[in-house]
Amino acid sequence: MKRERLAILGASGSIGASTLDVVSRHPERFEVVALAAQRRWNVLLEACRKFRPRWAVLGEASAAAALREALRREGIATEVEEGEAALAEIARHPEVDTVVAAIVGAAGLPPTWAAVCAGKKILLANKEALVLAGGLFMEAVDRHGVRLLPLDSEHNAIFQALPTDYDRNRPDDFGVRRIILTASGGPFRERSLETFAAITPQEACAHPNWSMGRKISVDSATMMNKGLEVIEAHWLFGLPPERIEVVIHPQSVVHSLVEYRDGSLLAQLGTPDMRTPIAHALGFPQRLEAGVRPLDLVRVGRLDFAAPDLRRFPCLRLAYDALEAGGSVPAVLNAANEVAVAAFLQGRLGFDRIPAVIEATLERLPRQEPDSLEDVLAYDRLARERAQDVLAQEVA
Repeated sequence: MKRERLAILGASGSIGASTLDVVSRHPERFEVVALAAQRRWNVLLEACRKFRPRWAVLGEASAAAALREALRREGIATEVEEGEAALAEIARHPEVDTVVAAIVGAAGLPPTWAAVCAGKKILLANKEALVLAGGLFMEAVDRHGVRLLPLDSEHNAIFQALPTDYDRNRPDDFGVRRIILTASGGPFRERSLETFAAITPQEACAHPNWSMGRKISVDSATMMNKGLEVIEAHWLFGLPPERIEVVIHPQSVVHSLVEYRDGSLLAQLGTPDMRTPIAHALGFPQRLEAGVRPLDLVRVGRLDFAAPDLRRFPCLRLAYDALEAGGSVPAVLNAANEVAVAAFLQGRLGFDRIPAVIEATLERLPRQEPDSLEDVLAYDRLARERAQDVLAQEVA
């Protein structure tokens, strides 16, 4: 059997590490031909030692130089490239069959778009590609006949609970009433609101159930991550905002649900481990061993659910509002959030002020209708400039 050739974009992050772990369990099925990261060349070096990819791409020139020299010393023949153009070239390269799109944030959109236009099979963990360019992105997916499989645990769970022939353009034909995204509520779901101003980056990054990167951990703590997932779900599954719900589920065992018109609720359950959705997408339609500890329902003992408190999590409300507004507004939401979260992680902005920076940025930019990827990226840049202006006033 011919091995499936993989390019893993965002290989130094948590999704990349989990993907490599799953792949290592199935050397007869997968070949890693390209790895990409922004600056963590030492992590890529370890992966190059193990998987011997043809290419490694780094965003920063100094990191690429360091990796190139380390590989030369060890006699590893991996070619090292650098920059956005090289990243896009790898994503569309004819020797790549499948692209794992796991770069965090808006930076992941251009190479994922390149992969779509080249007709690659895409395992999508970069939700921002759909938040920024949902309509354009899905039109390109259809036009190029792309097989798009979601890696986010929630969207992968919904994918598993839907019929295999589900068509997002005809959800009512399949009897789908609504989809329900579960959220752990993060580390602050019961913390006093009066103490939110004192929350530290270390506290915000200490997720109770999942091991994730710093930016997505903060997004989980504000529930912006769930808001972005609502927007992503809209584009993936073709349901309007009022048929996409969020519930707090602290155990993170039920990963999401689909409700049908006959009253049935189908859910996907499992141990909170990203290797499960990754293995599902890599092997689809077959099931692969993922190395995940089996779920012990008796030990779990109970499953709790609650409605999200929008006073505690205003970012979730902002995301729903952005989806309703459409056009360029979700891109502005995402850009402002990235600026605000970066400032919080740098100690320049209070945790409780993240939503305020986002909302003020949204108020400064009127809705536009993007016609191209270039339009989307221009709105993203403009929104970042406006968010920096708001931030400057906030911290003055």
